[in-house]
Amino acid sequence: MLDHIGLVVSDYAKSKAFFERALAPLGYSCLMEFSGAAGFGAAGKPDFWISQGQASTPPVHVAFAVPDRATVDAFHKAGLGAGGRDNGAPGLRKEYHPDYYGAFIHDPDGNNIEAVCHKPA
Repeated sequence: MLDHIGLVVSDYAKSKAFFERALAPLGYSCLMEFSGAAGFGAAGKPDFWISQGQASTPPVHVAFAVPDRATVDAFHKAGLGAGGRDNGAPGLRKEYHPDYYGAFIHDPDGNNIEAVCHKPA
């Protein structure tokens, strides 16, 4: 089981603003911040971190499990509104399994950020 994950970002302020908006529909907010690092999470536990530095090459893929399809839709809309680039509109991805409903956004550094619900509609 993972406890937390961190991404190195090339523009801390821009990425922090992006993730504050894109992850809000998931119930995430910035829970901790240090010089050049921010921890996002829900229920008082930061489990997704960003820090200033040279961004990952190649970009990485991070998927957030969410409770329902409406949250996937809200994440996609918020991510686009925060300046993310579409990498897959909300929808079923039956090649993974019949109920895999996900959406994908590229963050400011090109990382593929996903929200996914595995439950039936």
